[in-house]
Amino acid sequence: MPTDYPNPRALARVEEEMSRLPSLVSPEETRRLRDALGQVAEGKAILLQGGDCAESFKEFSPDNIRGTLRLLLQMALALTFAGGRPVVRVGRIAGQFAKPRSSPVETRDGITLPAYRGDNINGMAFTLAERTPDPERLLLAWRQCADTMEIVRAFAQERHADQEALRRWGSAHPERQNPSLDPRDVYTSHEALLLNVEEAQTRLEPSTGGWYDASAHMLWIGERTRQLDGGHVEFMRGLQNPIGLKCGPTMEPDDLLRLMDVLNPEAIPGKLTLIGRFGADKIAERLPRLMAATRRDGRPVVWATDPMHGNTLQASNGYKTRPFDRILSEVRTFIQVASAEGVHPGGFHLEMTGQDVTECLGGSCEVTESDLPLRYHTHCDPRLNADQSLQLAFLVAEHLRVLPAPRAQAA
Repeated sequence: MPTDYPNPRALARVEEEMSRLPSLVSPEETRRLRDALGQVAEGKAILLQGGDCAESFKEFSPDNIRGTLRLLLQMALALTFAGGRPVVRVGRIAGQFAKPRSSPVETRDGITLPAYRGDNINGMAFTLAERTPDPERLLLAWRQCADTMEIVRAFAQERHADQEALRRWGSAHPERQNPSLDPRDVYTSHEALLLNVEEAQTRLEPSTGGWYDASAHMLWIGERTRQLDGGHVEFMRGLQNPIGLKCGPTMEPDDLLRLMDVLNPEAIPGKLTLIGRFGADKIAERLPRLMAATRRDGRPVVWATDPMHGNTLQASNGYKTRPFDRILSEVRTFIQVASAEGVHPGGFHLEMTGQDVTECLGGSCEVTESDLPLRYHTHCDPRLNADQSLQLAFLVAEHLRVLPAPRAQAA
């Protein structure tokens, strides 16, 4: 959490107000997602998690949200039919605002200002007024999340040809279906970065005695905040929500097993998703021993890949970008390593948008460095556009089609 709010009393007032706001999601929905992820952990389903790197006030519109939801649905259709398993759809949506930064400040032309940390904290424009953290932005972000949830729920109830196709697939393959896997369901997720905001939205369910973060169905811990003795792990261990854990190149098997002890001590299927984010040049070296450790341990986890964060580079024209070929390479290696280790390659975590942006290089649309300035709209990191996302889904589906059934984990 930023510590440079100029008015701590105003921040405390906003936190108190947020603690009284309605829940954005219900415990029943959250449990339904956990059950669905339990099916992924057993190798019976696939997790598709995707959306914006960072949501923004400027880019918010029903059309943009529906575009991302429609893209998730189309990708799920490709994965279901080719991969032979139903797909659990989780959006990086309705809460993915705040972003970690390697430095709290940014310097341009000799002027140093606070770094941009996401629209719910400060503004992107390089002025003191915009970069000064403003607690009122937390309330603006919550209202946008509430509006987004209305759009998500309405979209889920509409009759789409893709949803009808998924339902027909389920009817034709009853042995692969489960009551927890409704093709209409779309769940929400974000990184639990701002603990004051997450705590303000955590609610006790009296009937079960369980604590739920009511801001999203699923939350994850980032690579920079996964310290075993840190506040983020301590907060997340008390939640009933499904939890994601980013696993990067510095993660060691013993560290991972200790985090599993803390975050899912009861070994509940679907509670913990391990999201590898190594980079195409490091995954083959770093991932196998982590997967081997969890397979030997035997507790149920979902293994997913984030092929975005480890493959970011700066183009010659100064734009931050990600080559499609490197993203695809990391996904392919993830599937190959999982197959070799007897682990289900259960999930795919992508930064993407339904808009026709030019932020990632390559793909069937052949985005070049000279194309990057044309439609570079991200407020943080580069995203796959709709064509690139669908192409990736079809290529992943082909790999899943020929994948042998994973060996069962030890009881």
